[in-house]
Amino acid sequence: MNILLTSAGRRSYLVNYFKRALGGNGLVHASNSVLTYALQQADKYVITPNIYDGGYIEFLLDYCHKEKISAIISLFDIDLPVLARHKEEFADNGITVVVSDYDVTQICNDKWKTYAFLSGIGVEQSPACLSLDAVRAGLADGKLSFPIILKPRWGMGSIGIYEAEDEEELNLFYKKLNKRIFQTYLKYESSSAVDSCVLLQEKISGQEYGLEILNDLQGNYVTTIAKKKIAMRAGETDIAEIVDAAPFIEIGKNISTHLRHVANLDVDCFVTDSGKIIVLEMNCRFGGQYPFSHLAGVDFPKQIIEWLYHRPTDMSILTPHVGFTSCKDLCPVPFNS
Repeated sequence: MNILLTSAGRRSYLVNYFKRALGGNGLVHASNSVLTYALQQADKYVITPNIYDGGYIEFLLDYCHKEKISAIISLFDIDLPVLARHKEEFADNGITVVVSDYDVTQICNDKWKTYAFLSGIGVEQSPACLSLDAVRAGLADGKLSFPIILKPRWGMGSIGIYEAEDEEELNLFYKKLNKRIFQTYLKYESSSAVDSCVLLQEKISGQEYGLEILNDLQGNYVTTIAKKKIAMRAGETDIAEIVDAAPFIEIGKNISTHLRHVANLDVDCFVTDSGKIIVLEMNCRFGGQYPFSHLAGVDFPKQIIEWLYHRPTDMSILTPHVGFTSCKDLCPVPFNS
């Protein structure tokens, strides 16, 4: 079986996880619109057109035929809805795209839709809105209080997150963030709602946790993995400890059964001092916190491959060692372009 990891970026660890999971019974290909070290770690790699290029899908189809690719797994939020729209086209060509349905990608990529979805299924969140007027009204009637977090509605990679302590900062950061959004690749999705592309949300106090809610390839719930985030850097988890998932199982099942995502759902949440679990964000892909699960004994790449072979779920490779703590490290590597 040959697998293509699209938009591999800097995720060399995932390339290597899938190579080990295949165990020599197939090749791991990686693609990206620019050359990265992660591509060089793959068995083969290809430079693709930009995701929004009109020839992107045709390029991938041609490459998959040429290299006998059986399955595609994307590692980047913007790539997900593009691939999701063409899942059937790939399936007609004998290629499985391991991606959630288009509507699911929209719920996860659009933080306002995330907020509405979670509210609708009874999952608690921090109050949020999409305009300065709504924030001011909430502050005036006591429904909101400072600090207020401002972030791109279609944000990723911790681009443009600000914390306003008062109204002066609120106005300044709102203006600055609007400008920042349209200087980055966030402009593509944000252009559909220029006047409401910033999410404003009351800051949550508490301990941050990361969840992986794992579904099978048909969208059926399998398990929830929980980790306590001990240290963060630039919005990504730097040090984490695997914890007992029992307090999070109900939320995991609730989200899974209503969302019916495919494979990995990366979830950020807080546990407040009063014990409430408040969910902030969801990403329907492998997230930056997955390596902590992998190092603790989980092998989700191997399980995905087993499912692609129509083999059953193996909980022995989806059960982490509780109490296991690990961290990320910076490691310079040679890069040959």
